Amino acid sequence: MNLSNSKKIETEIVIIGGGGSGLSAAVAAREKGVEVVVLEKRHHVGGNAAIAGGLLAAESPIQKRLKIDARKDQIFKMAMDYSHWKINPDIFRAFVDKSGDTIRWLEEMGVEFEDVPHFLPNQVPRVFHLPKGHGAGLVKGLVRRGEALGIQCFYETAGKEILLKEEGIEVLASKREEEVKVMAKAVIIATGGYAGNKELLKRYYPDYTEELYSVGLPHMGDGLLMALQIGAATEGLGFLQLRGPYFRGSLEVVTVAMEPQTVWVNRMGERFADETIAFQWPEAANALNRQPEKVSYTLLDERLKKCFMEEGIIKGYSRFSAGLKITGLEKRLQLESERGGVMISNSWDEIGKWIGASPNVLNSTLVEYNHFCDQGYDETFFKDRKFLFPLRHPPYYAIRCVQGFLGTIGGIKINPHMEVLNSQGEPIPGLYAAGNDTGGWETETYCLTLSGTALGFAINSGRIAGENSAKFVLKNRKKGMRS
Repeated sequence: MNLSNSKKIETEIVIIGGGGSGLSAAVAAREKGVEVVVLEKRHHVGGNAAIAGGLLAAESPIQKRLKIDARKDQIFKMAMDYSHWKINPDIFRAFVDKSGDTIRWLEEMGVEFEDVPHFLPNQVPRVFHLPKGHGAGLVKGLVRRGEALGIQCFYETAGKEILLKEEGIEVLASKREEEVKVMAKAVIIATGGYAGNKELLKRYYPDYTEELYSVGLPHMGDGLLMALQIGAATEGLGFLQLRGPYFRGSLEVVTVAMEPQTVWVNRMGERFADETIAFQWPEAANALNRQPEKVSYTLLDERLKKCFMEEGIIKGYSRFSAGLKITGLEKRLQLESERGGVMISNSWDEIGKWIGASPNVLNSTLVEYNHFCDQGYDETFFKDRKFLFPLRHPPYYAIRCVQGFLGTIGGIKINPHMEVLNSQGEPIPGLYAAGNDTGGWETETYCLTLSGTALGFAINSGRIAGENSAKFVLKNRKKGMRS
């Protein structure tokens, strides 16, 4: 940084990161009447929220209008039971208690919602609130509200260091060659985690491989590193929002790789799971992590391929929703075959060799599986019979899959007010954090039954952080210094 070419900014609250949690924090704080500045590393705001789907809420106005019974107490108990009480109950309680009112808050600023759909088959209760335009639509609503409130955002400005001073908190940032110093009374860290930082992933994630693939944005852990430098404690480091098995290629093939009618084998040519856990993809990722090299292969035949093309898919993924016909699948499989990620052959022996498995083992696996399909009963994993499709019609297809993840879901230790805690469990005055930069709200296995938890927590924790940091500022406004 060039100290002779610097810019100084004074404000009351500075928010590092303009994703879903940062934008929510900015709007919530500004609505309380305090000055807010947002530092965004990229040339646009939104972060992973802009590519997300929907968010969890309980007892929202929409649920009440649709007569959906999704009570806060019920959602809280489901989360605690699923996590075996590994998560912080006070943090999750603060999140779920805020969630319904946050939907009202978003609707009042112009965010429209399509529905509260079943994210999983027969999901009860329905908690997944889907904005029109999905995450991008939600971000647009927050941006509109922020602009109306006069919130100032500095783009391509990366936070580098947080300094605790008697007169407040100083954030050192950089914009190209220019140093930016922001003096504030409070700081909110909302930089989105460390999914793009290989060194941090290697250090904290025990199942790391070089093929671990981040589906979301490559956040570098800036907020986490800044917090650690000033004594912040951590919680949940190494927890990822895993999905799997994941194909690194075209979306059509990604979708088919996790359809429940397919067969999944490991590098030994053996089945390793009931393929219907594709509906619970974090748990499918756990099964994949137990396999050699954490690699698997999705198998299908010509008949099943035509079924996907002519009758439609069952589970779906991203823009390929359940029931959609993937008419371009044949072309995509051929293209990925040329790239080396898919094997197409009339012989299971040849596919076995490509996988690296003994052809005899793979053939035995498929003979047994086809027998299970014929009798309508999976003797090994008790797979639902309606998803049992024998693979007998060449050409055959094998899709190579690896670990995938949407983002990190652990990091800075916080309390229910989203205050950052030090190693003694005490709040660091004026310092807050939200979203994927924080831990305590999810375990190493993301609860997909409570779909929309990640985006829901980002928006709600940001809102809570914004409101509480504003209270801190207003309380100390007359003092002219931190207490």
